[in-house]
Amino acid sequence: MGQYAGTTSTDMAQSEHGNLIAASKVNGTNIYNPDGESLGSIYDVMIDKMTGRVAYAVMAFGGFLGIGEDYHPLPWNVLKYNEQFGGYVVDISPDRLKQGPAFHQNETPEWSAGYGGEIDDYYGKTIL
Repeated sequence: MGQYAGTTSTDMAQSEHGNLIAASKVNGTNIYNPDGESLGSIYDVMIDKMTGRVAYAVMAFGGFLGIGEDYHPLPWNVLKYNEQFGGYVVDISPDRLKQGPAFHQNETPEWSAGYGGEIDDYYGKTIL
């Protein structure tokens, strides 16, 4: 029997193991600036099907009580986990985030190489 025998999917989704965390637990995690001010939260993550690596965090940004939020995809590499804050930190100004690639709640972007390139170009490959 393996280490996870008898573990339910609910248990697995709410757990953390060393440096690993269930994707479902990442969703909703706050994103802060370096001063600890909340910028938004992770709405979802986009995983590269070929490599299995997280490519983008989709940040819920703006709005009030979930109404009128926009979603801003960020290259995963710009997020750094901060145990003190219990969330991720990005060193990007709110104005730069507001002007970056985004989509509304009722929209679904076409996650193509072109769209990914637009995101990467906006945030600059030097920060990846």
